[in-house]
Amino acid sequence: MIIVALADMHGNTHHLEKIAHDLRAADVTLLVGDLATFRHDAAVEVVEAVRAYNERLLAVPGNCDAPSLGDYLTQEGINLDGRTAVIDDVAFVGLGGSLPCPIATPNEYSEEELEATLQRALDDLPSDMPHVLVSHQPPFDTTTDLANAGEHVGSRAVRSAIARLQPLVCFTGHIHEGRGTDSIGNTRIVNPGPFWQGTYAYAEIDDGVELLEIRG
Repeated sequence: MIIVALADMHGNTHHLEKIAHDLRAADVTLLVGDLATFRHDAAVEVVEAVRAYNERLLAVPGNCDAPSLGDYLTQEGINLDGRTAVIDDVAFVGLGGSLPCPIATPNEYSEEELEATLQRALDDLPSDMPHVLVSHQPPFDTTTDLANAGEHVGSRAVRSAIARLQPLVCFTGHIHEGRGTDSIGNTRIVNPGPFWQGTYAYAEIDDGVELLEIRG
């Protein structure tokens, strides 16, 4: 399975044509939160723009997305927040929003709330197939949650779930300066950085991770 993950687009679709080949080849495209910045209509435009290249989408809202975005994603059948979806015998588990930020944003939650949302998604996780985590908020104490000040700002609840369940990959974002890859046990973690800067994650998985890299 080929997976392309776009994080932190913030309404910017200018780079889509440059990655058209990978988008069209992907078995699924993941939108890993912050499709836009506060504007519902801009997030809808992002979904439609990506869909022009690949109709197999799954998405989670980010902390900067309008509160109404979740309902729209649900109506479109692509909302992964607090849910599990199965595509080609791979289970995708989703978590939207983030921990509280220095400047307040619409979708912020406590560790306890993130944990509860994750658990709701995991209640539907099949036990007999490989799985992937799509979490806007990165796990704590990794390359992917390292802020400019040198502080790890990720979620302990997300890290605990990864350590316990060992998904093949965790696709994340949110921390723009946290671009990079890491591991928790056997799980590969990737924050491709904000797509408005042109970078994205590309993965090929089977029973394991055959390829995982940041492109752009």
